Formats: sequence, C-alpha cells, structure tokens
Amino acid sequence: MIDQQTDVVKPSPATLERTNPAAPALGAYALPGRVTDPRIGIAQAAEAERLGLETLWLSERWGTKDFGVLAGAFSQATRRVRIAAGVTHLQSRHPAMLASMAMTAQALSDGRLILGVGRSVDKMWTAVGLRPSTNQSIVDSVDIFRRLCRGEKVKYDGPAGSFPSLRLNDVPEQPVPPVVFAAIGPKGLALAGQHFDGVLLHPFLTPEAVARSVVTVRAAAEAAGRDPASVRVYATVVAASGLSAGEEVAVVGARAVTYYQIPGFGEQLAKVNGWVPSDLDRLRAHPTLAGIAGAADSVRTRAELTEAATALPARWITEASALGSRTECLASLEQYAAAGADELVLHGSTPDQLGWLEADR
Repeated sequence: MIDQQTDVVKPSPATLERTNPAAPALGAYALPGRVTDPRIGIAQAAEAERLGLETLWLSERWGTKDFGVLAGAFSQATRRVRIAAGVTHLQSRHPAMLASMAMTAQALSDGRLILGVGRSVDKMWTAVGLRPSTNQSIVDSVDIFRRLCRGEKVKYDGPAGSFPSLRLNDVPEQPVPPVVFAAIGPKGLALAGQHFDGVLLHPFLTPEAVARSVVTVRAAAEAAGRDPASVRVYATVVAASGLSAGEEVAVVGARAVTYYQIPGFGEQLAKVNGWVPSDLDRLRAHPTLAGIAGAADSVRTRAELTEAATALPARWITEASALGSRTECLASLEQYAAAGADELVLHGSTPDQLGWLEADR
C-alpha cells in the first residue's frame, strides 16, 4: 500500500482533540506475512467470527494467498464477519475477471465482501510486465469495476486500458462491494476521500499520523461534494498481547522490518510519523538486510527479520503499535480511536491470538 506523496498535513485542533463517544469497530488480519499453507486461515476466520470482529482482512500475496479463493473459503466458514482484501491491485486482473470474482464472492457471502485496492510501486509492475497505475487509471478502473458489478455494459479506452465491450451476463442480487483505497500520503488520502468508500491506513502510523490522515480524507470528501462521514477510515494497528517475549518480537518487530526496510517506503513512513529518515541507515546496514534492494520478507525468514528488528529505534515500534498487557494494549487502541478511525484493523497477531479482547466484546 505505497503512496507516491507523503507530505505531512497539519491536522485541525478539533481533530487532534477528538474523542470517540463510542468505541470503533474492530477487525483483524488472517494469514499475515508469508504463508505456505493457506488452510490455517479457515480456523482463523472462524475465530474472528467467534470473537465478534467486524471484518476479516487478507493481504494478498501471489502463490498461497489469492484473495478470490480465500474470500470464497472464508465465506463458507463464517456467517457474519465481513471479508476484506487488504490489499489487491486493480491492474493485476482483467476488469471483468475482478468484477466477476467480487460478485461471485458477494453471492457466496451474502454481500459481505469489501474490496481493498492499492497502488504499490512502479518497479513491481514493470518487473511483471504490467503498466504502473496513475491516479486517473485508478479512478477509471474503480468506475469500470462498479459498473460491471451492476451489470452494465462498458466500453472504455483510456488510462486504465482499452476495453471495446465488457459485460457480466449474470450478476447476483447483491450490492456492489465497497471499495477501499490503501494510502499513506496526502495525495492518496485525498483520492480515497474523493472517489472511494473507505481508506485503509498503513501499519505503524502513530495516533497523531492517523489523526492527520483522517483530516485529509474528510476534507477531500467534503470538497468533492460527498458526505465526509460516508468514507470509512480503517486504521491498521499491529498488536500483540499475552505472547511470549520472543513471539511478540516476531509478531511486531519482524513485521516492522518488512515495511521500514524497503528503500523509499521506509522514508515515507518515517516522514508521515515525523521521524528522522536517516535512522533507517542502521537498520539497512544490519548484516541480515545489507544489499537487499526490494522487500526483505521475500528473501529472509521470520527469524532473520526478528533479529534485524533490534536495529530499529525502539520508539518506531512502541509509539506506532499496541503492545504489552491487555490494559496497555487497550489504552493504545483508545488513542487510535480518539484519532478518528471508524475501525481498527489489528495486524500481526492472528485472530486466535486475540483472546485478550474477549472481556470487552
């Protein structure tokens, strides 16, 4: 979920002082990170439902975490929890295939699908032979998706591609799934406010950074003539409680490394949080990470990433996640709620590791 613009936007005093009169909804991720056996996600989905979570998210990864397949599986293991991609990408599937997948999942789940989409980085798309996205191609692709899901015929030639005649001959009597955009910087956040049903904020943002993001999204929605409250803000919070010290470092520290280590991307996160990007030099010089130009989790094990986490400034983890005892974790979540998020999406810990939530659900 990488955004090309990360200038810090000053939040209004009203937003920074805001408190939520009602606790936000809670969601969680299934199958975080690299997975060799996706079947374990079925039990995680069932546990998310048992805990009463609002949404079950899946971060798509080619090979064992295809969103369409897992959305179908999760839909049959649950009856109430919403099932969300967090995230897939608009150009990775033909528009008709994406809409077909989404509406099939809508039919299987009785309308519980959420489609989360992101931009990623240009180098990734060039490497796999697909065109990088632009703001206009993203906006047009979402419009094409929604029209196809409604059963309309689409003729299009523009930034999103050339499609002389597209149509789904059969669509279920289900609504078009909400489309949520993953963003970090002001331009991506504004795009979400103008054109999307929601925005998914990146892990390891501080509560203050979340508050600034909420301001940007709401202002963009209002400027576009939309109801600002209609754009749902999902704040992703890496959380760990009740785990062994070693597992906590693996769940939180190793995950932090996978984001901060990526060249350019780590700088974006640091800038949004108001931190000094040069602090990344020590992390990237760690023997486990030295020389890696792309994402470390594609070539390093969880244990190796956990070892590298010691090179991160401690506050980059503690100030941008929920850690410690149940009381400490809940206090951190309250800070994110006060920042204005509509839903907190817990990451790192899988639903079967979130039993500490039960007393309040």
